[in-house]
Amino acid sequence: MQNVPHIATLTIIIVALILLFSCIRVLREYERAVTFTLGRFTGIKGPGLAIVIPIVQQIVRISLRTVVMDVPSQDVISRDNVSVRVNAVVYFRVVDPEKAIIQVENYFEATSQLAQTTLRSVLGRHELDEMLSERDKLNSDIQKILDQQTDIWGIKVANVEIKYVELDESMVRAIARQAEAERERRAKIINAEGEYQAAQKLLEAARILSLQQEALQLRYLQTLIDIAGDKTSTIVFPVPMDLIKKLQGSS
Repeated sequence: MQNVPHIATLTIIIVALILLFSCIRVLREYERAVTFTLGRFTGIKGPGLAIVIPIVQQIVRISLRTVVMDVPSQDVISRDNVSVRVNAVVYFRVVDPEKAIIQVENYFEATSQLAQTTLRSVLGRHELDEMLSERDKLNSDIQKILDQQTDIWGIKVANVEIKYVELDESMVRAIARQAEAERERRAKIINAEGEYQAAQKLLEAARILSLQQEALQLRYLQTLIDIAGDKTSTIVFPVPMDLIKKLQGSS
């Protein structure tokens, strides 16, 4: 019977230690605890050691680290009626733990659904060429819209990246034919510009030769040298017109 007080004291000490340990919460540097006392919001705790009164208080842990969320592939019809599948990734983080817990039931799921609808809405207002060539601008537009709409949830959308735009086989072949036609067009334009520049230079050379008879004679001689260097059996000898005129005059 003498041991009963000691047993009672030991039991009280054990219960007290259990209650004490149950009151202690350790929060990492990137964690915060949204605290509710009798169901009412009473503050944010952390990082470090946090004391929580059992039964009376409850906490909800929340991470402040950046979350990388993959947006599932979405079927999008562009403004020029081309059907594509688009995939994206969203980078966001919680900046206000109170709003992230109180204002929305599941901030991750809510942000994911909003990202999907925003992706379809924004891309549907652009043509296919813009989706392929102006991806940075589209990323910025989607990020701004998401950031504005998630602000009431305490979410900060830092960046949005469109990963790929998937086309069906028929559209890929059509784009390839279009690119080939564009290359041929540019080649023809370059060739035409070369012919035009060559014609201009020949015209200038002809004008210079017509003004200087000596230059014309030198050109004849150069032509003879070029012909003599070729392995041909027939040589065409150019006779100056003034020489022919002189011969006709003497006869």
